[in-house]
Amino acid sequence: MPASSTGAAGRRVWRNGLQRHSVGFVASKAPAQEGDRYTSFESSTFNFEQLFSFFRLLLDLKLITENLELRVANLGYHRGFLTMTNPVLQVENLVKRYGEVEAVRGVSFSVEEGEVFGLLGPNGAGKTSTIEVLEGLRVADGGRATVCGLDPQRNPNELKNEIGAVLQATSLPDKLRVSEAIRLFAGFYKRTRNPNELLRRFGLAEKRHSFYNQLSGGQKQRLALAMALVNDPRVLFLDEPTAGLDPQVRREIYTIIEELKREKKTIVLTTHYIEEAEKLCDRVAIIDHGKLIASGTPRELKQRSGDTTRVEVRLAKPTAKESLCKLDGVADALEVDGAYVLHCQRTAPAIVALVKYLEAQGNELVSLEIATPSLEDVFIELTGRRLRD
Repeated sequence: MPASSTGAAGRRVWRNGLQRHSVGFVASKAPAQEGDRYTSFESSTFNFEQLFSFFRLLLDLKLITENLELRVANLGYHRGFLTMTNPVLQVENLVKRYGEVEAVRGVSFSVEEGEVFGLLGPNGAGKTSTIEVLEGLRVADGGRATVCGLDPQRNPNELKNEIGAVLQATSLPDKLRVSEAIRLFAGFYKRTRNPNELLRRFGLAEKRHSFYNQLSGGQKQRLALAMALVNDPRVLFLDEPTAGLDPQVRREIYTIIEELKREKKTIVLTTHYIEEAEKLCDRVAIIDHGKLIASGTPRELKQRSGDTTRVEVRLAKPTAKESLCKLDGVADALEVDGAYVLHCQRTAPAIVALVKYLEAQGNELVSLEIATPSLEDVFIELTGRRLRD
């Protein structure tokens, strides 16, 4: 250290990876020696130019830190490891035909790792055909699809080790025991989970020796889920997993899917149940007549209806929806299956105006329902009809 620094007080050292600077006030008047790597401010020769340089250094350090934080923010975290957030599933302009029928018409979407993605639409919309192409069960007639970086048609064997699937209907031999079924499926894969552990998790441990035809509908579906997870897949496909089940069993399946969701399992789910999509999915793609007509989070999709309330009315006699649109507080009106769906920005004035209008027309109100907008409303607005079972 140079003599001039003897007795220095309040010295602080700052590093930026290239140089080291020290700032302090010293009592000694001795000049700094040449080659000294410290820069000192003396109380009798305080230099504002040096102070300005010091604050410039602090600003540079701040910018470097912010740049590093931005770079980290652009990276995704998955299961504790730092990775780039590439989609685990990518679909581009997918087309599938059956003779003259074009079941899937240019569908495009992507799914991120750890996401629950829903395909929502009525029966015959093209949901199952899309899923079966992604599973490698059907050959696409156009477009491109990759799952876990693999082409379902070119790499079918590799893909089967990375995915699990629950089809719309699972059918096993009647006299196949539960434990035999899950061990059989475990034998198909290179990587497997403990079959007994899966049976316990899905509440089937006590049924392990039962024949398949002795299981209830809910138990059969839970067995299908256990078999789909036996290879610990990166992506799980669930095609209408609760279709035809009673409400209690449906809630049981919801609980299982929510547990998988908390474990960050990537799930692609098809459904025609509104509440299922809203409850389980991070993002939803609405499909109708083979086309993807809207996509986003359930909240984003519902915001398409704006800050409105849904009022559904049934009248004794038909009326012109154009007249309903002109009522005070009504944003728009649609006629759906004999009912009128009004989206109201101000609900109370709209109902008052509706009653006055019906009195003037000699019409009567048969029923009235008020609800906040749902994905059903989004589907109605986009297609002019309801989602049907």
